[in-house]
Amino acid sequence: MASNTASGLKPAPGLAHAPTAAAQAAEAPTIPAHMLPHRTPTQLLTIARQGLVEAAQTRPDGLRYAAAHLAALRAAAAVLAARARPAASTRRSRVTSVWSLLVLVAPEFSEWSGYFALGAGKRAAAEAGIPRVVSPREADDLLRAAEQFVAVVESALGLTYQPPLPAGQLAA
Repeated sequence: MASNTASGLKPAPGLAHAPTAAAQAAEAPTIPAHMLPHRTPTQLLTIARQGLVEAAQTRPDGLRYAAAHLAALRAAAAVLAARARPAASTRRSRVTSVWSLLVLVAPEFSEWSGYFALGAGKRAAAEAGIPRVVSPREADDLLRAAEQFVAVVESALGLTYQPPLPAGQLAA
């Protein structure tokens, strides 16, 4: 299991009175095991942050939109990894979106879930290369929303992001 301090993610201060991991696990909602992410929340948030950087540097509007949406998906998966516990499934459930699972596991994210779920079709169209499916404004708006969502998820999970200093700015 990865440490919370890897890749710039640090435990948030003031969590001394947070429920223990065992208490949280006992209360955690269950979802079918095959729907749970196979990475730690810290790993998923690190990948989400990398996706935000990629999105910010991408010029085609559709690809910027898709990269930002994927970053938000990874942040949502981090919440699932942190808060859900696997349920034994007797058979495979029908495909369920991360956004639907997020509402079950963390109802406080329902507005975020609805917002990003509405953009899933545009993301798929943009990834398929359909021209002009996303305007520059839509891509920029989604990128800003994804950046905010990742920050909110980090805070909700008790992690804070501290970007690394460029090599020339390290203290001597």
